[in-house]
Amino acid sequence: VQLQASGGGLVQAGGSLRLSCTASGFTLSNYATGWFRQAPGKERKFVSAIIWSGTVTRYSDSVKGRFAISRDKSKNTVYLQMNSLRPEDTAMYFCASYQDPYLDGPYYSGKLYNYWGVGTLVTVSS
Repeated sequence: VQLQASGGGLVQAGGSLRLSCTASGFTLSNYATGWFRQAPGKERKFVSAIIWSGTVTRYSDSVKGRFAISRDKSKNTVYLQMNSLRPEDTAMYFCASYQDPYLDGPYYSGKLYNYWGVGTLVTVSS
């Protein structure tokens, strides 16, 4: 059982990146999948989450309108499209999943998630 995050890199402010989170060893159906980020010296923070049906998504206020989360059932993958990137978006990004087909729990709490991927680094230069 594994989540693999990828797609990070170095980008200039105003640019875009797309992160991918692919599950192996289990299917993401009946799971909510979220993205969290942790900047150096700071706490991990919730970014976005989605349920497998794709009908419910959640965003933190800091990324709302700039980031978009989506999923591809055929690839067992969740994506995070990040547009209009800012230097303050610089962080290690992690994807994580927990069983919740409705996303009506405290999805913003990392404690709820029992599967975590290795992070992918996003660096936004000014």
